[in-house]
Amino acid sequence: MKIALTGAAALLMGASPMFAGGIERAPQTLSALFEEGNYVELSFGGVDPSVEGTDTLGFSTGDVAQGYGFTGLAYKHQFTEAFSGAIIVEQPFGADIRYPGLADGGSALLGGTFARVDSTTFTALGRYKMPNQFSVHGGIRGSRADGEVGLNGLAYGPVAGYNVDLDADTAIGWVAGVAWEKPEIAARVSLTYNSEIEHDFDTTETGPLVDPDGDAGPAPDLPLLAGDSVTTVKTPQSWNLEFQTGVAPDTLVFGSVRWVDWSEFRVDPANFVAVTGGGLVELEDSTTYTIGIGRKFNETWSGSASFTFEKAGDDLVSPLAPTNGRKGITLAAIYNQGPMRVTTGVNYTKLGDATPETGTPDTARAEMTDSHAWGVGVRVGYSF
Repeated sequence: MKIALTGAAALLMGASPMFAGGIERAPQTLSALFEEGNYVELSFGGVDPSVEGTDTLGFSTGDVAQGYGFTGLAYKHQFTEAFSGAIIVEQPFGADIRYPGLADGGSALLGGTFARVDSTTFTALGRYKMPNQFSVHGGIRGSRADGEVGLNGLAYGPVAGYNVDLDADTAIGWVAGVAWEKPEIAARVSLTYNSEIEHDFDTTETGPLVDPDGDAGPAPDLPLLAGDSVTTVKTPQSWNLEFQTGVAPDTLVFGSVRWVDWSEFRVDPANFVAVTGGGLVELEDSTTYTIGIGRKFNETWSGSASFTFEKAGDDLVSPLAPTNGRKGITLAAIYNQGPMRVTTGVNYTKLGDATPETGTPDTARAEMTDSHAWGVGVRVGYSF
């Protein structure tokens, strides 16, 4: 029997974006491209994280992770029986981290440190179905991003008070992949490669005066941290493996494996590197696994449950990404009414404990424990 949940699997995996490796907020799924006929969808929702701990001087860090909302839009058009195309707009990367200062009950070591990153991507894709159940897809992806980082607190020593502003920049990358399908059992396996996208941000740095010889000698303190330059930042390359298959009438198993090359994501403003010898961010590669099951209850309602896992890496992390691994569960309900489908999901994610560090060599500055996040997401799809 053909399973009515065909095509819903990837929708459910992205119903409630969460903290993932690095600054990822959405998995860059191409699910709309595999919908039947012409199709348009709108997605939106919000995430409320809680990330807090205690610095090594005994002060509470306060809740450093700010809540955020998200929106997305996708349109797929079936040009011929074999060829289709899609346009997808989403917000895959972002950050909003802010450590409250001492005056607000925050940390002495990290209070006042913050990071803000905003990005939007625009992906144009084509897909060609071959007569042997295989298909190929690919296209271009434009990314527009900007950000700002500030370092404050005793942990940053002479560079406390440093700030860098990365002006908005637009850059281009590409996407390519292959898929295999067997519609009789609602089976599909797709593998997609997302290239890195290299941004050249116009950069403004400001900061405290710095002693050029590092001692109390006669040389006066100088504004070595201040200046304008261009900073090259690469949003990371990634691989997405997504799959689904019917296992019984009206029952679907689905999942994904996503690998992201976060070790190549560097933010190295020229003056900061010249003074400190290092950059602002250092992250580890991440692999995220999702597995779930969906069930059709009647002609109108379906539901699903899925579990997400991301292995923890090194306990020492950047204060700008103060979590380490995650485990999450998503429950979703799907309402079908004619050509319209509404998918609503709620997610709870347990974020792994982490130890923010600064300095060279790395020095632990705080312990972040019992972090978690709640998220809700809604996708409204219409076929025509």
